[in-house]
Amino acid sequence: MTKQVKDKNKERVIIFLDGSNFYHRLKDPELDLRQLLGFDYKRFAQWLAHRRPIVDCIYYVGLVRKEPGNPKSEELVRNQQRLFAFLQKQDWKIKTGYMMKHDKDYKEKGVDVKLAVDILDMAYQDKYNTAIIVSSDTDLIPGIIRAKELGKKIEYIGFSHKPSFAMQRYANLSRLLSKIELEQFLPKTLL
Repeated sequence: MTKQVKDKNKERVIIFLDGSNFYHRLKDPELDLRQLLGFDYKRFAQWLAHRRPIVDCIYYVGLVRKEPGNPKSEELVRNQQRLFAFLQKQDWKIKTGYMMKHDKDYKEKGVDVKLAVDILDMAYQDKYNTAIIVSSDTDLIPGIIRAKELGKKIEYIGFSHKPSFAMQRYANLSRLLSKIELEQFLPKTLL
């Protein structure tokens, strides 16, 4: 999937996907999509790019750590490692932040910052003409604004049941995904 495009004037797309945001939106009751380990991320990226050359696909997520004596954390680590292997087979790069315990819950830390820095850094390095951002996190807006000032096109990919109007406002183009559109990337046996 990753292609080196020699002509800098041709459109070059990088897909930035906020993994946690994506996962939780797919599991929302309005979509209620299950068995996401079978999701075809490669075909999804190609569909988003719509025949444009893809330079890179990057999946951002908090890294789950194993806690001694906690079988649930061991299961989460195993599942995340399976997801990482699955994504890598589909030509996705993985960039991780970390998970921080807050009371009984865990919060993802450092992921949004990494994503925003990459949007800017890769814009400054002229690695893309178009950034397709699959995230509804408004913390990315300052980076998006600066990338646009550098002449980059920003496409916001959100969800029809929970759009981010702020992300739509700052993107050159926005697309809101429906359950029917997303189901095409799940194995047929799971539908």
